[in-house]
Amino acid sequence: MQIGPIQTASKPIFLAPMEDVTDSPFRQMCKRQGADVVYTEFISSESLIRDHGLHKMHFEEMERPFGIQIFGGREEAMHGATKVAEANNPDLVDINFGCPVYKVVKKNAGSACLRDLGMMERMAGTVVDATSLPVTVKTRLGWDDETIRIREVALMLQEVGVKALTVHARTRSQKYKGEARWEYFKYLKDTPGLEIPIIANGDITTPEHAKYLFDEAGVDGVMIGRAAVGNPWIFQQVRHYLEYGEHLPEPTLAERLAMCADQLRASVEYHGEKYGVVMMKKHYGNYIKGIRNGKKLRAQIMELKDPAEIEERILNFDPAEYEVAAVG
Repeated sequence: MQIGPIQTASKPIFLAPMEDVTDSPFRQMCKRQGADVVYTEFISSESLIRDHGLHKMHFEEMERPFGIQIFGGREEAMHGATKVAEANNPDLVDINFGCPVYKVVKKNAGSACLRDLGMMERMAGTVVDATSLPVTVKTRLGWDDETIRIREVALMLQEVGVKALTVHARTRSQKYKGEARWEYFKYLKDTPGLEIPIIANGDITTPEHAKYLFDEAGVDGVMIGRAAVGNPWIFQQVRHYLEYGEHLPEPTLAERLAMCADQLRASVEYHGEKYGVVMMKKHYGNYIKGIRNGKKLRAQIMELKDPAEIEERILNFDPAEYEVAAVG
């Protein structure tokens, strides 16, 4: 798949930008396991033009192809933020036209643009004109069921120079409720005159889901979000299933604990000791989900503040010891 000058795999798997989740340490774990393209969490254009939020753009070379996602409700701010983002030397700039959260929407940002396609067109054009990097967009089907105009949106964005479009298959009114409406992907891909790649997002949690969207809906890429948290192996698993039609073995207990410890170390190095420990709390649950006595381990490490002690508990975890202690 081609995004401007960026050549990805033929069926690329993207890591979704997620607020307070997709920091550099987590992106690195996902890249190690086969994520083709990764993004920052969304960053306010207003904060960037005031020199705030700059740390969110930091990345390591191994994260490439790497995109910075911005959002905002003013053209001037989006133009300035694009210049700031470009100076950080990413591979692409992504515009968030999909966030459904009220505090974002009330500022005419995120999915608010789905109520005013003229504003969306101007915003997208402003960003495209401000950079030589490829610009991509992430949006939703529409504001609500009465305003699903995703074909019109895709053609409009293509016309102003956007190089790829990711669609979360829900409306803004749905937020994250109900099932993603994958039937719209085939409808979108069949749009006459549409040439830019379409990336599917929403409820993609298994290799089978990804295969269906490639084979039946005809999308050009898939974007995985929540299913990757504490489970970066999903990218490797999806890639293997797409190529060979079989499932990889699940990661062993030792592999899961080692990856968790690796991310903890990277988090502390990136954020500093205090905030690095806090950031990891979003990931522990999924790393140890389903492990015998894993809930007891999670309860313990959630209370600890010393990263060395947390790492020691993780790497030396023995499910049987918790049962012996309970009996004693």
